[in-house]
Amino acid sequence: MFAERDGELFVEDVSCSELVRRFGSPLYVYSLKALRKNISSYRKAFSKADFTVRFLYAVKANNNLTILKLIAKEGFGADVFSDGELYMAMLVGFNRDHILFNGNSKSEEEIRMGVEAGVPFSVDSIDELRTLASVAKELGREVRIAFRINPDISPDTHPKIATGLKTSKFGIPWEDVIDAYRLAAELPGIKIAGIHCHIGSQITDISPFVEAVERMFEVAKEVEKLGVELEFLDMGGGLGIDYQGIGAPTPEDFAEKIVPAYEKGLSEIKSSPELWLEPGRSIVGNTALLLTRVNSVKRAYKNFVAVDAGFNLLVRPAMYDAYHRVAVANKMNVKEREVYTVVGPICESGDVLAKDRELPKVERGDIIAIFDAGAYGFSMSSQYNGRRRCAEVLVDGSKTYLIRERERYSDLIANQVIPAGLF
Repeated sequence: MFAERDGELFVEDVSCSELVRRFGSPLYVYSLKALRKNISSYRKAFSKADFTVRFLYAVKANNNLTILKLIAKEGFGADVFSDGELYMAMLVGFNRDHILFNGNSKSEEEIRMGVEAGVPFSVDSIDELRTLASVAKELGREVRIAFRINPDISPDTHPKIATGLKTSKFGIPWEDVIDAYRLAAELPGIKIAGIHCHIGSQITDISPFVEAVERMFEVAKEVEKLGVELEFLDMGGGLGIDYQGIGAPTPEDFAEKIVPAYEKGLSEIKSSPELWLEPGRSIVGNTALLLTRVNSVKRAYKNFVAVDAGFNLLVRPAMYDAYHRVAVANKMNVKEREVYTVVGPICESGDVLAKDRELPKVERGDIIAIFDAGAYGFSMSSQYNGRRRCAEVLVDGSKTYLIRERERYSDLIANQVIPAGLF
């Protein structure tokens, strides 16, 4: 999907230089072939399971409408975390029975929207449960719910994306959740359908996922004592990808450990719940490059390469100290190497995209390619420093499709109002 040809980096059959010439810089570029390969990989990995497995794409990873529609047409459901994500998921045609409304702090407005849409909820607190029951009663609806449990599991990932720790803001402690299910069973308009957990993101050790499955079945046994027949157990997402080029577990590796653990759990309960999974990063992460043009090269304390994309377009390095591989897209066969630090145009010292990387001699006008930018790239972008967000392009073989236009200056002030009587 991304390969060198005659010294140029290509996305499928289109060179990065050509893409920048046509669509400008900075630029997000997606490979349709990579996206379809990742979707197929999950399907194939779990195809031999003797129970139903349903995939709910984590919309937060990348919410471009074209990407969402492609995933929806593959039969995936959606994991949404806000009314905006719910709106987009419904807009592109995800099956509402399989749009899980997740989130630890839903407003009454969001809850009402979800109830009216008829989607299932992952409930994060007793306060949310009572509000949900009240809205459901008012609207004459029955709402399928799962409680999000906090399983107290510590995966090896960045603390800011570890969501299953005892200290996390997410979920109800797994030891206390039965009282919540007991209350839910008594409330009108509430139908208990499942159990939900999510232990974190960018996890490359599968063993914590297995531990999470075991913990969920411990809860399932107790929930069944309330006379509940469980429809699904949702163990979230979080499978990591290979940002550094050193290897990462595949969906096949994941399924090899998860399927036996789930089958064992099923043998110990009366229900036959589906397994719901919420892949996001592992669906879209490695499908995209962020292309950015070099504005200047400065020899100072370090060799700084200043490019036209900053943490306004890719915040992961600044927020998580995340590593992304980089290359000079128009000098892929140049062997001379120097050490450079790639920085953006934002007025912040933390606007560093890549530290101390060996690259061919970099010059003004070169194109830097930042790999594995498809997840939590554009979806976490901003207009900080008055920077317009860039275009997004999808490549399918030799065809290119503009899937988001570059913002205009007017977009920087959209929805702002200067009161007529103030000046």
